[in-house]
Amino acid sequence: MRTILEAAAALRARKTSCVELTRACLSKIAALQPRLNAFVTVLEERALAQAAARDTELAAGKDRGPLHGIPIAVKDVFETKGIRTTCGAKLFADNIPTRDAAVVERLEAAGCVLLGKTGMHELAYGVTSTNPHFGAIRNPWNPDHIPGGSSGGSGAAVASGMAFIAMGSDTGGSIRIPAAFCGTVGLKPTYGRVSRYGVMPLDFSLDHMGPLTRGVRDAAVVLEALAGHDERDHTCSKRPVMPYVPGASPSLKGVRIGIPESFYYERADPGVEAAVRSIAHAAETLGAAVTPIAVPDIVGLNAVSRIILFAEASACMEPYWDRRSDIGPDVLSLIDQGRLLPATEYVQAQRLRLRFQMQFAEIFRSVDCLITPTTPNLAAKIGESTITLGGVTEDVRVASTRLVRGFNALGLPALALPAGVVSGLPASAQLIGPAFGEAAILRIAAAIEDATGCSNITPPGL
Repeated sequence: MRTILEAAAALRARKTSCVELTRACLSKIAALQPRLNAFVTVLEERALAQAAARDTELAAGKDRGPLHGIPIAVKDVFETKGIRTTCGAKLFADNIPTRDAAVVERLEAAGCVLLGKTGMHELAYGVTSTNPHFGAIRNPWNPDHIPGGSSGGSGAAVASGMAFIAMGSDTGGSIRIPAAFCGTVGLKPTYGRVSRYGVMPLDFSLDHMGPLTRGVRDAAVVLEALAGHDERDHTCSKRPVMPYVPGASPSLKGVRIGIPESFYYERADPGVEAAVRSIAHAAETLGAAVTPIAVPDIVGLNAVSRIILFAEASACMEPYWDRRSDIGPDVLSLIDQGRLLPATEYVQAQRLRLRFQMQFAEIFRSVDCLITPTTPNLAAKIGESTITLGGVTEDVRVASTRLVRGFNALGLPALALPAGVVSGLPASAQLIGPAFGEAAILRIAAAIEDATGCSNITPPGL
């Protein structure tokens, strides 16, 4: 059983139990944790007790829905009452929250079984998940390579079968990059669609919460459980929640898909580009109208996003500045850069952000979805600081975030979809929709997934 929906069907057919599903995941964790280092905390006894309670509920006729009894993990940025929550940092190594994050509350209310907390890049501020305090997290496809970040443990856990779902946070690509590098689906919903209450913040206006899963419909099931207003988060939208799970054999007839004419396909690994164009071709074969489309100055959009992130992340870390010696050098350097930014640059970035949002809103009057690579590159090796694409050598962090970070500043929903395997590592396509257009991009992605089997990739030897 690879997916939530397969496991849910097996539970209701009495072919398995919640305890058996949980034991299977815990066995995977025990076998693979020494190799991959995906988890910071494993909650074996708690998970088994929770699974047994879920079995009792099912036997008594209490069915919480498709997530009932499904073993999951959450990134160690989500607060968990009475359970250490480190944010991947020495600063918070002994932090024991007195509350659950809204995401944790809603997943447990939906019946999920919490296996543990996944590792991450320190303070969620990076793309490698090579953590100076908790060790490097490794890619299940090749342990010499990074799993992406900052939600690297979540990507590794889902791809390797340690958990059916793992929650991530995404400030500049931190759900979609691990999904791309580990070969999973990763969904960043619209800003404000999922509550941020109880999440240790990196950035006030760029943080998004979403799942990494093994299939598109699994991501949709999780979004249905999470979406909706939360009065404890003032940025959380009051927009009504709609059904997100695509039906069987969704049609793409009449769907308009845009392929950006500039930037997004420039300086990409040739294998990645070919894999993503095959995804777009599959959509066209299914009846979608796939056409080139002009996009604004994405270099400028990325600059806006970086300025906002530098300034707001540094502001978030201001209370801990007397403990700067406890912060790893790569993250400390980024925080220092943010402290040097003039206020005028931050204000101008916010003004330009609004202009870009208006320009993309206009784009989505003529198309329902954009398709781009998620990352232009495959997963770099651990310790590799630069890569060469199209004859240009660039920083791994800059390259890996180049095609994703702008959509955090825009607040638009974006989904990473496996696009195949290139040189032994996953490639990934990114589907982007208009604000609150999750249902559309999930339907388009599900149709492509059904037709191509693109999500049925598994790391070798697992």
